[in-house]
Amino acid sequence: MEAEQGLVLVSGPSRSGKSRWAETLLEHQTSVTYVATAARREHDLAWQERLRLHRDRRPSHWNLVEAEADLPDLIGAIAPDQHLLIDALGGYVAWCLELGDDQWQLCCQQLIKSLTMRTRATVVVIEETGWGVVPPTAIGGLFRDRLGGLAQALEQHSNRSWLVVQGRALDLHALGVPV
Repeated sequence: MEAEQGLVLVSGPSRSGKSRWAETLLEHQTSVTYVATAARREHDLAWQERLRLHRDRRPSHWNLVEAEADLPDLIGAIAPDQHLLIDALGGYVAWCLELGDDQWQLCCQQLIKSLTMRTRATVVVIEETGWGVVPPTAIGGLFRDRLGGLAQALEQHSNRSWLVVQGRALDLHALGVPV
């Protein structure tokens, strides 16, 4: 497969294979920084097992960085010769849920700016949350809506977008029509 360039989005539902596909897009690169955004949840054994599977699958020479709400600043601090894989933006959105709408919009602008200034391939995994059950809580609805809005904003700047469903990756730029 040809090496990806610029901003590349990889989206899909839980357990779709989106992280595996994102890793595949950069697996032949020698200089990759992998940014994990999720909370550690050290007492959640099922979550720890999931993280272990991700860790064991990635090439051992990739750099690992953990991010919280500081993701835009962290991206700016990563060496420009590094390819970047961010897995996934749901963690970043979760870190920022307590922000007001204006503060959230500013965070989105800062994130988009930090991603679009990079010259090496930047692969961003972003969860698809609006396909399932309507969240029963206001915070769940806020998470879903912010994540969906961020995905659409990033799409406007992406060179490629992939949708991964049931272990199959679909090139949305080749197959889709903008709405």
